[in-house]
Amino acid sequence: MAAAQPAFQPVDALLYAWGTNNRIDAYLIENVPDAAWRATPPNGKGRDIASIFGHLHNVRLMWLKSVDKNAVLPAKLEGDAYTKADVLAALKESAEALDAVLRKALSTDGRVPGFKPDAASFLAYLFAHDAHHRGQVCMLARQLGHPISKSAGFGLWEWGTR
Repeated sequence: MAAAQPAFQPVDALLYAWGTNNRIDAYLIENVPDAAWRATPPNGKGRDIASIFGHLHNVRLMWLKSVDKNAVLPAKLEGDAYTKADVLAALKESAEALDAVLRKALSTDGRVPGFKPDAASFLAYLFAHDAHHRGQVCMLARQLGHPISKSAGFGLWEWGTR
């Protein structure tokens, strides 16, 4: 007789997806050509690629503050001197802090303070925000003449292996 498979665990599955989303962000950062990292956008307006990733982290901090006004938050990414390594470390910190918020909300009443309607929708918001900016980064790198490699572009969709 075959052993029974464990029941599907929605909280674990959603948090695993959150972790994968963050690994995809890191994969993209690692694959942005160095020449594109701080290059000025073609029309001179808007964020450069480094600042887009800084924005991802800083928006996460905004939500963490909304959830707990007394929370000790990771440092914001400000100015124009931060490196890929700085962004990777900052995104790891903000992702871990949001993981704790999501774990608590998904394991209790499903609410995230300051966000309606519920924790699953908050998670969807976070996914959409990151994905939107990943698309911007890929487009901007191409416009700058330093596109993400074709293999790295396909790699952004390899959620089963990241």
